[in-house]
Amino acid sequence: MVMRLDKLLAHYGIGTRKEVKKYIKKGYVKVNSQIIKKDDFKVDIIHDAITFQDESIYYQPFVYLMLHKPAGCVCATKDNVHQTVIDLIEGYENYDLFPVGRLDKDTEGLVILTNDGDFAHKLLSPNRHHAKLYYAHINARITDEDIQAFHDGVVIDGYRCFPAHLSLIKNYDELSEVTIEIFEGKFHQIKRMFQALGKRVVYLKRIKIKSLKLDPCLKLGEYRELSDDELFDLKKNL
Repeated sequence: MVMRLDKLLAHYGIGTRKEVKKYIKKGYVKVNSQIIKKDDFKVDIIHDAITFQDESIYYQPFVYLMLHKPAGCVCATKDNVHQTVIDLIEGYENYDLFPVGRLDKDTEGLVILTNDGDFAHKLLSPNRHHAKLYYAHINARITDEDIQAFHDGVVIDGYRCFPAHLSLIKNYDELSEVTIEIFEGKFHQIKRMFQALGKRVVYLKRIKIKSLKLDPCLKLGEYRELSDDELFDLKKNL
């Protein structure tokens, strides 16, 4: 991948585009051990060895983060009222990150953040029916009829949802623990599916997207980059 030297250094976080141009003209930057003083010099970010004041620059064109989203935080890049998932991220300010899809404000769990638009488009494509797994508390006991309704496709507002997997973990007197696997992403879909069955979701957490599981070591609000294996599996068959 070829990029202008000043743009690369600015994206890396060395400084603003204006500041970076000054650094280059002062001879602070080397490409393959040669001092480069032209800010529009083209570099291959994969193969060229780039240093700033003799410190190596390793630039990633794309970033993929796993975030354990807390409740009360919205899946948006900007919001004038609520904290966003982007507000939680530090150290990636120059990557123009955005959330891949949405998770309700009061829902916790796995959110993927990236700056790779093609990857996000393929992962979100409604035609690909990628699985998403949730853990939930429901305000009533789950019956065999409920499980069958999810398997058949719950009707919400005249639309029959794709068949989904509702699995009971445990029934209590007036509460149940369940997991739900769905293969589409309608607005408030899981909450509306249970509402159609006369039940209410009181807690909801996304724990898996396609092959990617939420890291149990991540506390609410924490994040990390995806491992090479996680990213490889996630991109498989996109």
